[in-house]
Amino acid sequence: MSAVAQVPVRLWIVAARPRTLPAAVAPVLVGTALAGYQDVFHSVRFVCALVASVFIQIGTNLANDYSDARRGADTEDRLGPVRVTAGGLMPPRRVLIGTWVAFGIAVAAGLYLVAVAGWQLLLVGFASIAAGVLYTGGPRPYGYDGLGELFVFLFFGVVAVGGSYYVQTRSLRWEAVALAVPIGLLAAAILVVNNVRDIDTDRRAGKRTLAVRLGRPRARRLYAVMLAVAFLSPVAVAAAGGLSWYVLLPLLAAPMALPLVRAVGTRTDGPSLNAALAGTGKLLAVYAILLSVGVLMST
Repeated sequence: MSAVAQVPVRLWIVAARPRTLPAAVAPVLVGTALAGYQDVFHSVRFVCALVASVFIQIGTNLANDYSDARRGADTEDRLGPVRVTAGGLMPPRRVLIGTWVAFGIAVAAGLYLVAVAGWQLLLVGFASIAAGVLYTGGPRPYGYDGLGELFVFLFFGVVAVGGSYYVQTRSLRWEAVALAVPIGLLAAAILVVNNVRDIDTDRRAGKRTLAVRLGRPRARRLYAVMLAVAFLSPVAVAAAGGLSWYVLLPLLAAPMALPLVRAVGTRTDGPSLNAALAGTGKLLAVYAILLSVGVLMST
């Protein structure tokens, strides 16, 4: 812990990549709202689920920072914000210690959830941390093989929304999976922007992200399609009769999406795409809040 404490707080904030944290908060809000729709809400479970999700995301970001620097993927000509390991702002060992401290906090919160909601959550927690570490770490990181967006969709969509609902109710229903689809897509869209921005440097570093595999034009179209499907998903849920038409409240966030699609579809400079990445995170946050309110109003 002393190695962690010796680094200024502002550097840890930079390393945690706060622009990506809506991806950790959004699914917990939506899953808990669906439980609230059934008049079930346990405040301590909600807080622990939120802490676990956020610190798994922070641990993943730190692990990514450490592993990319070790593999030489974060070079001086990258367009994104500076990475603390590759930029020499923190010694690699401290970043690694910070990674495991973050995961340790997530585990501590998760153990309470295991105690109150069942041993199955041990498997969920282990898989989530393993996915975070192996994104750019291990002998064959899946993020280097174009699978990053798929894993983000699964773990910050299906697993996180369904898990947040499960810890409240100790059950699952199809609406949890349906509501996880737009949340997972918007979370994955954050990564798409990141990878479209870094496509040239990733290609040179041998990092075959989905954007590198698809090429810039098709990766841009993928981003637009992901946002479109996210906004159509509540219509399908309401039409299926699972929840009322109040779940269409996220459509109010559609005006936020249009300039993002234009920016990702036309710009190649770092500042514009960094702003689009942050904007996609804000879109996810607003969307999740509106969806959660819509779910609760469906009662």
